[in-house]
Parts: sequence; structure tokens; C-alpha cells
Amino acid sequence: MKLSSYKKNTRRLGVVIIFLIPAYLGIKLAVSTPDQISFQQKQRADFVGKESCKDCHLGEYNDWVGSHHDMAMDVANDSTVLGNFSDQTLEGQGKTHKMYKKGERFFVYTDGEDGQMQEFEVKYVFGYTPLQQYLVEFDRGRLQTLPITWNTVDSVWYHMADSIYKEENIDHDNWLHWTNQAQNWNGMCAECHSTNLVKGYDHETDSYNTTWSEIDVSCEACHGPGSRHVEWANLPEYSREDFTNYGLEVKTSGIDHVQYVDNCVRCHSRKSSLGDFDHSAASIYDHVIPDLPDEPSWHVDGQIKDEDYVYASFLQSKMYEREVQCNDCHNVHSGERLFDDNELCFQCHRSDIYDTYDHHHHKRAGESGEAVISESGVKFEVGSGTECVNCHMHGQYYMGVDYRNDHSFRIPRPDLSIENGTPNACNQCHANETNEWSERYITEWFGKRRRYHYAEAFADAKEGKPRAAGNLKFIAENDLYPPNIRSLAIQDLGTYFPDSLEPLVDNYLTHMDPSFRLSAMRSIQQQTDKNIERLLTGLTDATKAVRTESVQRLMQAGEDRIPGKYKSAYKKALEEYQEVLFYNADFPTGKLNLANFYYNQNQLNQAEKYYKAALEQDRELVFIKLNLAYLYNRAGQNDRAEKLFREYIEDTPEDADARFSFALLLTEVGKYEESLNTLLEVREMTPERPRVNHNIAMMYDFMKDKKRAEEFLLNEIEVLDNLNSQSELLRFYLDNNYGQKALQFGKEILEDYPEATEVEQVVKQLENSLSD
Repeated sequence: MKLSSYKKNTRRLGVVIIFLIPAYLGIKLAVSTPDQISFQQKQRADFVGKESCKDCHLGEYNDWVGSHHDMAMDVANDSTVLGNFSDQTLEGQGKTHKMYKKGERFFVYTDGEDGQMQEFEVKYVFGYTPLQQYLVEFDRGRLQTLPITWNTVDSVWYHMADSIYKEENIDHDNWLHWTNQAQNWNGMCAECHSTNLVKGYDHETDSYNTTWSEIDVSCEACHGPGSRHVEWANLPEYSREDFTNYGLEVKTSGIDHVQYVDNCVRCHSRKSSLGDFDHSAASIYDHVIPDLPDEPSWHVDGQIKDEDYVYASFLQSKMYEREVQCNDCHNVHSGERLFDDNELCFQCHRSDIYDTYDHHHHKRAGESGEAVISESGVKFEVGSGTECVNCHMHGQYYMGVDYRNDHSFRIPRPDLSIENGTPNACNQCHANETNEWSERYITEWFGKRRRYHYAEAFADAKEGKPRAAGNLKFIAENDLYPPNIRSLAIQDLGTYFPDSLEPLVDNYLTHMDPSFRLSAMRSIQQQTDKNIERLLTGLTDATKAVRTESVQRLMQAGEDRIPGKYKSAYKKALEEYQEVLFYNADFPTGKLNLANFYYNQNQLNQAEKYYKAALEQDRELVFIKLNLAYLYNRAGQNDRAEKLFREYIEDTPEDADARFSFALLLTEVGKYEESLNTLLEVREMTPERPRVNHNIAMMYDFMKDKKRAEEFLLNEIEVLDNLNSQSELLRFYLDNNYGQKALQFGKEILEDYPEATEVEQVVKQLENSLSD
């Protein structure tokens, strides 16, 4: 169970209306040929189990036995349970927990759904090293992961929440509590720990009927259903010509590194799921959307922060660029490295260059010196600095005891640490030293020259620096940069510099790589007529992720903006998107997305139902109160909307956008004084927003304070000096019969905007009327 990543996922949703389709990236899975597709349509393969593979593939089978895949999950019994259940106790989260047996059954005494201490039977084990977790059956088909966890390396019990959230009390009302959705096996873990997993979630009853063909990650989890392959194997050689790829749906040989790595994406990446996995699909983007290496789950330079499961990191590496793939370093059936220590790297890198002091500048084992304690608490003995992984794949602990290496294979960059606060391997090991200390040594050893790193562009973009736009465009268009970094550059252009996208975005809307098409869709922020045309192209895209991204953005624009010839494709994509939402509605953010869907369809009762369900499931998602407030406002229930606005602002006083919307609601319900005071508070918080100044001016105008109204209209122009803001002040002068001021200001506008024909007409009329 990946508990360490849950909380940050929920905290990143700080916007009001959010939609599914999270992450992006990847290229494509092995593509079936037309003959293969036609043949498979006639007869789809079935799952037959690992025993059908054993006789012909005994070597691979023996490698697999005892692997992490083999031990991913199992029924709890004396041979699978590794933890000590002989009347043990553990102090955790301020409570005393007990682990014990009754006959052949295993039990844990811990706090349940109501917060009370009670007994739970362990039904399944989950993983085996460096930790093993335990699953408990609950109602509605749920399996929940206990926080009481066995450290298989040190043979001790520990409490997962204490290990990860040291400063917090995770009680039964918190969604991170083991009885709640964050620790639910069906939605969080199952698809990557069992074979042929069907989640079986029913959004109407909020229940599961989850099934699998094999409880662990077996042969067909990677190779696809094997019945056609078995049929092929049982035929004489002359009868096999009708079978493509030996009857298997997934190609694992005779493919390039992109296809090979993408075979692992669905489990070895942070991602969003679009449905149960189907091995016959042409693209990974028909089932999952891998996350891009962006904050808050990654550092701004793409280094791991939360769990990333390797894929997004590996795509950033020079290894991937040079066509290295998983099985170049790992036995894919056992999961083990092919060689120990630096021998693994010396398959490609010359030891006479890289296994030297001139390269690594560290003492070898046996030389005099002292060990260092890294920032993760790992003790690195003298000699560890000569190991490639410690400088180029530095890692950190997840889930308390699971140390994982960063697979981006990067050069330590203390200079980026100084500039952007990103980690570097030097200071991760030498935790008592400064970044400047490390930078001095790097300069002494390798010189002053530093290669430009994409972190600089992403950091600049987040800080709103104009120079970032050009650098992001350069990254997006340069195929020497990693594909997921290019996708992220496209996305950030849309987020931070939407006006700089054209014509770049058009190039990627038709790119052969679905990850680029998806990022291009995501980059379209403004719902202009031209952008609507761009989004319409995605309705019939070959890839599900792009279609659903297209339709959810078009849905926000409104169905009335869909041309007639696209109505059928729009409706079909909308139904497909709804099924994705149903699939993911077991999570609070999934319920929120489903509620947003109904809100945009004007099905307000259904939207209200799922907003409330999402908030009940995770009470810390307080921004859902805003969604409900907007819903009640649309439904004419402004008393309920006002109440929710007040609750949200009390919880989140720093949200200026919410205060602005609340001020508008107060105006609508006639509470003008409070509305004006709220607008003034918003201006204090965000003085650079022109519309805030404009609304304040309109309130003063309404309240007959013309001097203050003029003052804030002038402030609006100071913040954003354009024809529109100047026209607002001109209109104010006209509405209040300030003829001379209007005439003088109209002439000033024409000096800057001589093409403003409406202003020109006003000036002429004023000249005529005032001369009379």
C-alpha cells in the first residue's frame, strides 16, 4: 500500500472545479497488426494460469518463484505470514495494538472505523520484503490495509502512520486512516498486485465486487491472457501460420525500448486509470495516464519526492535516450539486478574511465575515513562513494523502511540546489555540509561549466518570469529532451503563458505520440472559438485519454458551442468519459469529478449528491464547499450558498478567489456594505487584479461615492492599462454626466488607440453637445 503518496495527492487539489484526466506521458504499447486484430476479434484469448506456462518456460518460471511479483499478495496462512503473531504488542498513534493467533487464524487488535479498539482477522498478506502488510475484509466488498506492518529486514513491527506522518494523529475520521479509502486495497493497490484484476466498483452502491484470475502478479499479468498461446504451442509447426506473436496479445521481443518500457507503465508509474486493463489495446493511454514529473510529487528538476515507481524518472534519463530498457539491468522474471555493484554499469560504461578516483573522487573500501549518515538516515561506509548508484541514483525511504533509488540517473547538481532548493546526491550523503560546500568541490573537480537544465525553465515559469516562455518552447520543440519533460513544457506553456502557444499547440495536437496530443489538449486554457475547434479534433482521436480530455474541456465550454457535425462524436465521447468517472468514483476526488460532470450537465441533484459524498469521504477537501456554494447559487438557494462560503473562508482565509466570489454573492443578496468590505479585503490580498478594482469602483458608484469610484477605476488602469480598462472609466464619466472629463479622457484614449471607432464617435458627440 503506497500510503506515503496519498496525502500529497489530496492536498494538490486546491482549485474549485477539477476534472479527472490527471497525468500524461509515455509513448505506446506494442501495436497489434491489422491481421492480429482481425484474428483476435474472432476469438479473444482467456487467462489460463501460470501452470500452463511452466512446462515450456521452466527457467523463467523458476526465476519468477519467490520474486516480488510472485509474493505480491497471498492468502494468510502459516507459510505466507512473515510477521510475529505470538501475542505481540505495539505502541502506535497513542494506542496499544496487539497481534496474535487463534488456532490457524491471525488477528490484530486495533482501532476500527468508529475509533474504538477491536479485533480484526487478517485475510491476506501483501508483499514480503522489506515489509509485509496485512488485509482485512470489510462490508461492501472492501479489503483494507492495516497500518500494523512487519519490517522483514529487522524483524520488528511498526505503525505505518507513525513512520510516515510523525507529526499527525491519523484518527478514524481522517481519510488516511486504515479503514478509509486511502488504505483501500480494491482501488489503491489491487490492479498492480494481482493478475486479470477487475475492480468491480459500483458507484450507485459504493461497493466492490473485485475479482482476479491469480492472486499474485503472474505470467499473464505482463504477457496477457495465454489461451491462444497454449493453442499455438499445442499445434504442429506447419499449422501455426494463423497466429501472430505466438498467439500472445503482448509483444515482449522484437520491439524497441519504448515499447518494452511501456509494457511496465501501468504498474511502475504514478498514474490515473481509465478502466480495467485490456492487454490487447494499442496504446497504454487507452487505460492509464502516467503522471508527468511535476511538483508536488517530484522536485522541480524531476527528482523523486513522493513515490514515483520508476517510470517518470527513467524517461528523463540518458539511459532511456540511448535505448536502454528494463531487462538490460534487471532479470524481468525475478526482478533482481543482473550483476552486483558497479559491474551492472560496466556493461556499457568503461571501468578504466569511471571506476577511478579521477571520476568519483571518493575513497575505496578499506581506506581510512569515517562513515557518513545521509539525510534519509542511511549509514554509508567508507568506499560507498565509489559505487555508481550512490551518486547517480541516490534514493530515499518510502513506507518507513523501503529504500528506493531514483532511476533518472542524474549528475549531482549542487548549483541547482542553491538556485531552486532541489536535492543533490552530494548533500544527501553529506547531510551536515552545505550546498555551497558541494559546489566548491564539483567546480574544483570538473570545472565551472554547467549544462543548462530544464529545471531552470520550470522554476522560472512557476515564478512567472517572462524568459521561461521561450525556454519552455525550446524544450518542447527539441527532441533531445526527454519525452515527458517535453510534454510537461507544453503543459506549462498553457498554464503560465497561454498566449505564447500558437502555433506550437497545433503541431502537437496531431503528433503521433498520444502523450504529446494529451498535453496539447491540456495546454488549451482559453475557450476561444479557435480553441474550441482545436478541442473538437480530439473527440475522434484514436486514444481514449485524448478523447476524454477533449470532451471534458468541451463540456465546460457548453454543448451549445459544439457544431452539429460533431454532436454525435461529442455524445459518444461524453458517454465514454462518464464511464471513466464511474470507474474512479470510489475515491473522493473521483466523486468530486463525477459531481462536476453532473454540474456541467445541469443535473444539480446528482451533482449535490456526489459533492456531499466526496466531502464526507475526505473532510479535508474543504474546497468542495465552494463547488456546493456555486451549485446552490445556480439553484437559487443563496442562503445555503452564503453559509458554505462563510464556512470555507473560515477554513481557508488565504483564498482570495473565494472571497471575491463571496463578495459577488453578497452583492446579489443585497448585503452591499459587507460586499464592499470583502472586496477591499481581496484587494489587500491581491492588489494586482484589475477586476477587483473594477468591482470596488462599481460598488462605490452604486453607493453614490463617485470620488472613490473614480479612484478605483484609475487603479484598474494602473494595474492593467488597455482599451477595455480605459473604456470602463470613460463609461463611468458618461454615466455620471462628467462631460468635460469624458471628452478629455476620450481624446487621450484615441491617442493610444486611434482605431477605437466607438470612442471616436463618443468624442464627436461630446464635442457637438458641449459646444452647444
